[in-house]
Amino acid sequence: MCPTGSSVWPARPISDLRSAFEILDVDHDGKISHQDLKTSYSDADDDVIGSMITVADSNNDGYVEYEEFESVLKSDVAGNSGVLEEVFKAMDGDGDGKVGFSDLRRYLGSAGFEVDDDEIKSMIMLGGGDGDSDGVTFEGFVKILAV
Repeated sequence: MCPTGSSVWPARPISDLRSAFEILDVDHDGKISHQDLKTSYSDADDDVIGSMITVADSNNDGYVEYEEFESVLKSDVAGNSGVLEEVFKAMDGDGDGKVGFSDLRRYLGSAGFEVDDDEIKSMIMLGGGDGDSDGVTFEGFVKILAV
């Protein structure tokens, strides 16, 4: 939810979340593990990562399958949880409330994605930043994920 109370994903099909799931599934085994999240969020401690898994792992097998991931994000869209906000905070390496160029470069690199500077700048611009010095707010981050 936006601070205004409206949804930040007004017309986004939930099925589009597959690409976000695949980014977090670092080893591409069809489920997000503790190690996948540790790789993606290297600055997060084990308790935070454990909490992320616990929130989504409805069948208690220690992993987050796509259906569980989708379910959590559906509830997040409805305003029932702050999972995306936690992901945003984990990506915001300098804690300035924005995900900037260096934050995205670090995150995408740790997740095994090879992207050039222009691609990162394009993502930031898509989220409402200027592509260089300015980062994106949480709402802009959600716009990036919507692609």
